[in-house]
Amino acid sequence: MSEYEFGFLGGGQMATAIAKGVVKAGISEDAGIAFYEPNTQQVEKLSKQFPKARMMSSAGGLFESAHRLILAVKPQVLDGIASSLSHHVTPHHHLVSIAAGIPLSKLTQWFRTERITRVMPNTPCQNMQGASGVAHGSGVGEADREWIERVFRSVGSVVQVSDEQLHAVTGVSGSGPAYVLLLIEALSDGGVAAGLSREVSLQLATQTVLGAATMVQQTGVHPAVLREQVTSPAGTTIEALKVLEKGGVRSSVIEAVLAATNRSKELASAVRNS
Repeated sequence: MSEYEFGFLGGGQMATAIAKGVVKAGISEDAGIAFYEPNTQQVEKLSKQFPKARMMSSAGGLFESAHRLILAVKPQVLDGIASSLSHHVTPHHHLVSIAAGIPLSKLTQWFRTERITRVMPNTPCQNMQGASGVAHGSGVGEADREWIERVFRSVGSVVQVSDEQLHAVTGVSGSGPAYVLLLIEALSDGGVAAGLSREVSLQLATQTVLGAATMVQQTGVHPAVLREQVTSPAGTTIEALKVLEKGGVRSSVIEAVLAATNRSKELASAVRNS
């Protein structure tokens, strides 16, 4: 029996977000969580947020104390430490990697187990509004899958995909917050150009994006249908949409998603061939 329900290898923003989510959702108390984080300043922050959690002195100790382990370190860090940790892995362990770009085949090779899950979360997980793509290794059983679903639903929505499709998940939702933030910034700039104060314009732009996304999520209606509902004949919206279409906004967003997807594939290929 493991001493802790959750083990986090790394204690950065995403690990903190997931830990907050599982505690808030009642999946675990902070007393059931252990972290290994070498940065002492980050350890202090974690100790304040999760006062009953255990701060481990070594990565090996973390592996020995918890059988469900979330590998929440940067890809290059995981590459550098995997060989020193592989001998700690037993059939008892379920490893969950959120390191971008490292395929299941490489993780299996590094850790000598197929009981591995890859997850591509995004930064809105920090506000419990994230989107996560999940791909399982062949050794991941039904209980493990249900556990993963519960954990990542505590910080947002979850979709099940193949390992290869995680590249597209990266292009849409992994990098996607940056596209939307750019849109909010542009909407706000447009409002300022039209005579609004920066504060008022940013508030309107932010709420408009949030409201439109909520409409799609709650109604299940295709965005094109909802867009038509606010596009009156010879009105203001159709004039604005004409400008956006002329500027190639739709095709630019599609190309941006494809560019991020292809870059993810390039990074994965470099790791695979290393």
